[in-house]
Amino acid sequence: MEKCRTSSRIIIIGAGVSGIAAATRLLQNNFRNIQILEAEDRIGGRINTVYFGDNVIDMGAQWCHGKQKNCVYDMVKDMGILHETGDYYCTIKRVRSNKEVLPHELASTIHDIAVRSMPSGPHPVLGSFGTHLTQTYWRKIESELPQVDRDVASEALNTFAKHECSIIGADNLFEVSVREHIEYHECDGDKLLHWGTKGYRRFLRLLMKVSEDTPEELGLLEGRIQLAKKVTKIELACPRKVILRCQDGDYFEADHVICTVSLGVLQEQHEKLFTPPLPAAKVNAIRGLTLGTVNKLYLEYGKQPFPDGWVGFFCLWLEQDLKELRKTEHFWVEGITGVHMITCQPRMLMAWVNGPHGRHMENLSDEKVLEGLDWLFRKFLTFEIPPPKRFVRSKWFSNPNFRGSWSLRPTKADERNTGPWDLESPVLGEDGHLGLLFAGEASSRNYFSTVHGAVEAGYREADRLIGHYSSCSVNA
Repeated sequence: MEKCRTSSRIIIIGAGVSGIAAATRLLQNNFRNIQILEAEDRIGGRINTVYFGDNVIDMGAQWCHGKQKNCVYDMVKDMGILHETGDYYCTIKRVRSNKEVLPHELASTIHDIAVRSMPSGPHPVLGSFGTHLTQTYWRKIESELPQVDRDVASEALNTFAKHECSIIGADNLFEVSVREHIEYHECDGDKLLHWGTKGYRRFLRLLMKVSEDTPEELGLLEGRIQLAKKVTKIELACPRKVILRCQDGDYFEADHVICTVSLGVLQEQHEKLFTPPLPAAKVNAIRGLTLGTVNKLYLEYGKQPFPDGWVGFFCLWLEQDLKELRKTEHFWVEGITGVHMITCQPRMLMAWVNGPHGRHMENLSDEKVLEGLDWLFRKFLTFEIPPPKRFVRSKWFSNPNFRGSWSLRPTKADERNTGPWDLESPVLGEDGHLGLLFAGEASSRNYFSTVHGAVEAGYREADRLIGHYSSCSVNA
C-alpha cells in the first residue's frame, strides 16, 4: 500500500531543537505518526536551561545571535521575550597578569585593530583564520599604533584569539579555515539577544506550542517523545523501511528516520551505528568537520563581588607568567578567556573555558575547579573575590550523547573538499527509498554552530519529507 503523510512512520533521533523543529513542522503539515527518541533524560539537547541563582541559567545555548534572517528572532520578535544586551559589556576591563589594568582607550584601540584584522569579504579563501589574523594584526599595529608596547600588543592579540576561539568553538585559530567567515553568515543586529529570566527553554516551549502557565507540558509533542532511549543501530532495510535498535533492547521500524545527533556522536559512533555503512562523501564530512568544546562556569554569591564600574575582565598573560602557569596544576585556567557578570543575575559571575583546557576541566572535582578560579582571581585582581555560595558548570565533551558544544569549519575540511552540504544529504535505501535524513546545527550550510541553524536544518528535513509526499492526499 502506498504511504502518505497520515500513514508514514517517521522517527526522529534526538529531542534537541533541530529534532523538535522537524517534528512540529511535520505535525503541522498533517503527518500523524511521529516519534522522537532521546538518549538523555530531558529534552532540549544543547539547550539546557536550569534553575540557579535568582532565576535560571543556560548551560548550553544562551543567546539569539542577531535579528536579520534569523528564524528564531523572527518567531518571537513581537512577543517581548527577547532583550538586547547592547553595550552592557563595552566597559569590560583588560587586565594583565601583573594586575595592571589597560587604559580603556588603549584597550579599545587594540581591540578595534584586532577586529579589523579578521578575515572579511569574499577573500581570502585559502589558509587558516589564525595565520590571516596574526599577519594582518601586526601590519595594522605597525601602521596605526607604532608606539604601543609590543608585549602588551602581543598579550592582547593572544587574548583576542582565545576569545574568538570561544566564539567559534576552536582549540586554536590555526585549525580554523579562513573560509569560516565566508561559509558562516552573520545575522545583522545585536548578537547577544537574551531571554531575560526565562532562558532558552522558552523558545523550545514556543516551538511545541506550550503555554507559559504549563511549562512542563510538551504541547504538540505530548506522548511523542521517549526519553532515555539511546539508539545504537540504524539499518536501512528493504523493502522501504528503516530499523532502529536501542540500548535497552527496544526495536522500532519506520518509513523515514531523521537523525539529529551531534557531529561528535557521529564521529565517535558512525562506523557501528549505521548499516550499511554511510556513503563515502558523508563519512568524509563527518571526519572533516570539527565539533568544538566550550564550557561555562557559573558562580553564585551572596552579593555581586565585583566593585562598581566592573562588569568583567579579560585575562592578558605576561609571557613569563604563562610559562610558569603551564608548570602548575592550575594550567587549565589559561583556557579561561575572562570572567564577567550576566544580565538578570545580579549576584553571579560567569567564566568561559574552551578547547583542551575546557576538556581537562570537565575531569576535575568541583573543589579543584574552584581552587583554580580562586588562584586566577588572586593573580589578576587587586580586590578579593570570596568563595561562591554555589557553583555549577557544563561538561559537554565528556557527555557521550554530545561530545562537544558546536561545530566549526577547520582547515582539514578544505583539504577534504567537504562541508555541511555533504552532512545534510539524505541516504537512500537500495531501492531508492528516502530512508535516512540528517539535521542538526552541523548540517546547516550557513548558520552552523547556532540554534537558528539547528532549527532551519530541522525545518529543511521536514520540508524534504513534506515535498516527498506532496502528491499524496492529506486525507488518505
